[in-house]
Amino acid sequence: QVQLVESGGGLVQAGGSLILSCAASGGTFSVYTNAMGWFRQVPGKEREFVAAVTYSGFTTNGGDSVKGRFTISRDNPKNTIYLHMNSLKPEDTAVYYCVAAVGASIPLSGNYPYWGQGTQVTVSS
Repeated sequence: QVQLVESGGGLVQAGGSLILSCAASGGTFSVYTNAMGWFRQVPGKEREFVAAVTYSGFTTNGGDSVKGRFTISRDNPKNTIYLHMNSLKPEDTAVYYCVAAVGASIPLSGNYPYWGQGTQVTVSS
C-alpha cells in the first residue's frame, strides 16, 4: 500500500514562505516513478490543483492563483516531492494534499488514486 506523508505546514504571516514535503513509501517500486503533485482544499470549497511533477522533472502548475509564487520539485532518490511556496497570501490558507498518479505521466483527468492525509497551511494577514 502506497503511503504519502506530508510535512512542513504551519502558520506563517502574509508575504512569508513555506516548503511542504511529501515522502512516498510502501507499494511497488514503480510507484516511485509515477507523477506526483499537490492539491489544496478549503472547507466548503472544491479541491484545487496546485502543481504536479513527473519522475523526469517535467512540471505543470495550477491556476493563476499560484503561478509565479509556488514551485514544485522532486528528489527521486528520496522518493520525496516538495512545494516551495513564496509570497504567501491569506487566501492560500488551506489543507494541502500530496497525491500520486498511476503511471509516469501527469494525468490530464486530474485523477490521482493515492492521497496523503494533508497538512494545514494557515497564512495570517
